[in-house]
Amino acid sequence: MGVFRAAAVQMRSGMSPERNAKDMEALVREAAGQGATYVQTPEMTGAMVREKDAREKLFVSEDRDVVVATARRLAADLGIFLHIGSTAIRRADGKIANRALLFSPKGETLASYDKIHMFDVDLDHGESWRESAAYEPGTQAVTAAVHGATLGFAICYDLRFPQLFRAEALAGAQVLSVPAAFTRQTGEAHWHVLLRARAIENGAFVVAAAQGGQHEDGRETFGHSLIVDPWGRILAEAGHDRPGVIVAEIDPAQSAAARAKIPNLKNAREFTLADGAGRIIERAEA
Repeated sequence: MGVFRAAAVQMRSGMSPERNAKDMEALVREAAGQGATYVQTPEMTGAMVREKDAREKLFVSEDRDVVVATARRLAADLGIFLHIGSTAIRRADGKIANRALLFSPKGETLASYDKIHMFDVDLDHGESWRESAAYEPGTQAVTAAVHGATLGFAICYDLRFPQLFRAEALAGAQVLSVPAAFTRQTGEAHWHVLLRARAIENGAFVVAAAQGGQHEDGRETFGHSLIVDPWGRILAEAGHDRPGVIVAEIDPAQSAAARAKIPNLKNAREFTLADGAGRIIERAEA
């Protein structure tokens, strides 16, 4: 298990998967040109589409998806691990998954992860989202090996559910991924602090490739892709919402060192939750 260079690709995906695939290829090649051998793209790399009828026309099965085909080819051409943060994939049952995919340096599919937590929220100023109306949630957390390190998968809103990251860290993940399309409103308030918190509490690197800017379908995302080390320090940041690439060195030994200093994964204990009269309300696992 050695040091490797990771990149987060920041995009501003529109409504055309073909155009987005070309934009993705240019940015991934830029990242590889900077020495990155693990490259992550943001949530909804393939298309950002709010309108239901448009989604029905655009989103296809994995074997027909242009972003998947482009990523597979790119990974093999460049000899890198290419992590598509997510793209919309039509499942065999006709439902649509918000799916992350990891390709090996040979272009093989190493892992896939369907976003578990759906962004169903009502924000200030009338901003409202119902992701569950468009996508079928996943049910399984996933880890995979990258350069001998263990990578844990998550997508965007998953960031607000620390139990997912804790489970992956307990399974050995030294690197946690959070490709995202955070809204500008929520990103300005919470993006940095949540990513740093997930890194600190799990003693793990966090790589978070983001969508940024005003999108063709009308939504606005925060950008500010980040790479954070296991001590919570920001190693690289796109300090804007424009397309671009950030790169940082990942040394899995730093995860072990952080966990040795603050062994909270090992020190966690089971407990019960009781009311004021001492009656047990709930039992919690460590």
